[in-house]
Amino acid sequence: MSEAKKYSAPITNPETAAFWDAASRGKFMIKRCTACGEAHYFPRSICPFCYSDKTVWEEASGEGTIYTYSLMRKSPTGPYAIGYVTLMEGPSVQTNFVDCDLEKLKIGQKVKVVFKPTDGAPLPFFTVA
Repeated sequence: MSEAKKYSAPITNPETAAFWDAASRGKFMIKRCTACGEAHYFPRSICPFCYSDKTVWEEASGEGTIYTYSLMRKSPTGPYAIGYVTLMEGPSVQTNFVDCDLEKLKIGQKVKVVFKPTDGAPLPFFTVA
């Protein structure tokens, strides 16, 4: 019987506290700039597109498609895959892919967010939808 993977708790700060609080409730949050209308991830108070501080929290669908990925077949902890997911709302998210057959991942494949427990807030990862 294999032991479940343990994940380190995220380091939070006042700027990201709302993101991690929502993650604890199973919600994946992004920020949207009300000045230019662009959505962005990782959530931060200043818009990376127009540098406005007029940003608001928005719950994302948690759905997207694989933009690119890399499969590491040999590592001390076993095979794993990392990559970028383009969310339905527009932003791209760097992530690990979990709970799926890593050998069957494909660019353009639909994925969804899943949260993995830590000693703090759960961490968002993506799996095949």
